[in-house]
Amino acid sequence: MLDIRRLRLLRELALRGTIAAVAEALAFSPSAVSQQLAVLEREAGVPLLERTGRRVTLTPAGEGLARHAEALLERLERASAELAATREGLAGPLLIGAFPTAARALLPAALTTLARVWPDLEPTVEEVDAADVPEALRAGDLDVVLVHEYDLVPGDPLPGLETEAVMEEQVYLAELDRTPPPPGRDPLLARRDASWIMGKRGTLCHSMAVRACEAAGFRPRVRHFVDEYPTVLALVAAGQGVALVPRLGVIDLPEEVRLTPVPLRRRISVAYRSGGGRHPAVAAFTTALKRAARPQPPERPGPARS
Repeated sequence: MLDIRRLRLLRELALRGTIAAVAEALAFSPSAVSQQLAVLEREAGVPLLERTGRRVTLTPAGEGLARHAEALLERLERASAELAATREGLAGPLLIGAFPTAARALLPAALTTLARVWPDLEPTVEEVDAADVPEALRAGDLDVVLVHEYDLVPGDPLPGLETEAVMEEQVYLAELDRTPPPPGRDPLLARRDASWIMGKRGTLCHSMAVRACEAAGFRPRVRHFVDEYPTVLALVAAGQGVALVPRLGVIDLPEEVRLTPVPLRRRISVAYRSGGGRHPAVAAFTTALKRAARPQPPERPGPARS
């Protein structure tokens, strides 16, 4: 009989490519991972791994079993969700991950709704980097995570995970109040000679801003690399450059900073393990989150980070 825990290790090896990466993601030692995969090979009765020096690759049989493991893990999530649905009420922990802007702008209202409707549910929030989302969900460290993507920077596929749309938001060009560009002229192109304030290199927000400028026909001159939107807006107000800011990031907007909509949107979704969307706690959180994300009239909101 094949052990589901060892099948999970095989699935992770198929996704990550190295035993060291699997061990780091699942908090095992590399030797423990190797030992468990060796046991799985004996259970399977055929070679699953091919070792060349220090490298390990999956054999065709290993790749096929990894695909079956993915399907089995999804069915287990569905089974767990169905069992949870037979219980009366919602109780126990719900582990939520979020990027900072959403944690500040959406989660308080969503958690208030959960506390009112399901007082025995115990949500715990953790800020997470986008790069850590897949492994945190697949490893069971989190149950549901808020993720985002931009028109020009679509999210990568998330093997073993599913996503559900929550909201879209407008992206704005933030700059010192001045005469707006002539009607019909691209507001980004009008600021091609300006200094720019962008997120740190390697972040989704940085990639979005660079690609937006390139799509407008120029390469931006970046002066500052800042992730926190209140700091970005303060730097804009200080005359340090212009920046692109999504609506949820418009916090404590300085009076002298003007926002101009640009043809760019940010999409926010929830991600969970495949098959886990029907879990009552995950579904209740998603419903509360969508309610919190309902469109609001323009305002000079209050704080967030990228």
